Amino acid sequence: MAQKHILIICGEASGDLNASYLIQAIKSLMPEVKFSGIGGIYMQQQGVKLYDHIQKLSVLGFFDALKKLTRFIHLKKLILKKIREEKPDAIILVDFSGFNLRLAKEIKKSIPVIYYISPQVWASRPGRIKTIKKYVNEMIVLFGFEEEFYKKHGVNANCVGHPLLDTVRISMDEKEFLTKLHLSESKIIIALLPGSRTQEVKYILPVMLKAAKHIQRKIKDVQFVVAKSPNVGINIYKKNILGSGIDVKFIDNKTYECLNIAKFCLVASGTATIETAIAGKPFLIIYKMGWLNYLLYRPQIKLPFIGMVNLIARKKIIPEFIQSKAKPKKIAQETIRILGDSSEIKRIQSDLAEVKSLLGDEGANARAASLIIDFLSKK
Repeated sequence: MAQKHILIICGEASGDLNASYLIQAIKSLMPEVKFSGIGGIYMQQQGVKLYDHIQKLSVLGFFDALKKLTRFIHLKKLILKKIREEKPDAIILVDFSGFNLRLAKEIKKSIPVIYYISPQVWASRPGRIKTIKKYVNEMIVLFGFEEEFYKKHGVNANCVGHPLLDTVRISMDEKEFLTKLHLSESKIIIALLPGSRTQEVKYILPVMLKAAKHIQRKIKDVQFVVAKSPNVGINIYKKNILGSGIDVKFIDNKTYECLNIAKFCLVASGTATIETAIAGKPFLIIYKMGWLNYLLYRPQIKLPFIGMVNLIARKKIIPEFIQSKAKPKKIAQETIRILGDSSEIKRIQSDLAEVKSLLGDEGANARAASLIIDFLSKK
């Protein structure tokens, strides 16, 4: 087979990471393949030629996207220009649906379009299914119910399972990690995961820290760690932590180690909820955004909850504290209640184990890579 050139487009930190694992898996089966596109540090580490970096591309809500409209227009023009000039064999769109679906419309299947990590069209804005059916050749999805949904609507779709099953790994022994952070083995550790986007951390971390302060008043032998995203500037964390009045350790790019040492977690809605479920740790889901964005966003959600673990379980197994309900005192009370109820902790852990089983088997990246190579071989 002649050398293939694949264009790959992502716009956020989680997409960059998932794309890098997919690229690695494709290269293991097809070493001569060439990659270029839009991504971040993880794609760069896989040898991808980047036309632009995802830094500052991430958005939270309509108004945040509006502020970056000029950049998105320029980016779309750049990608279309590269397609005309370099004539890649295919393009892989990774998540980031607000931009990627618009890009797919412009490409008009002039090259094969593969979409990896589906937009949540089954939860909100179902009209997007028409765009996907018309402009995407192949959907590679993470959940069985997504495959069923797409096939019901006449879209080519294959479920490969969740790639996090391959990536949630602990790189440091628990005792070693505690020693390194000067944390006590005898105290309860609560991990705070406030998100991977700057705007998320800006809104959610203050709520979590205020809840932590309430918890600390009731539980004396408690300590807190914040899982810092490598994509968010350190000053946002420092500013909030310094004014919080509690002793908090913040750890950069060691989310899984933070989960490993924690007895309980406060987690921003998103991918981190699945990571926490895989780790088997009881937690609460918290989310907050600007009110105008929320008022635009909420009516589009057709389901009674937003947390991925609850959506996968098809019932509320983890309490959600969203927007006006994200009150620190209420979050603290629920945390204390669960920590004091061993039967409730066992119930949550059992439900999370069931969610983990629904994610499929390990090897999602390898299965996705095989599907892509098989798809390309037929073109």
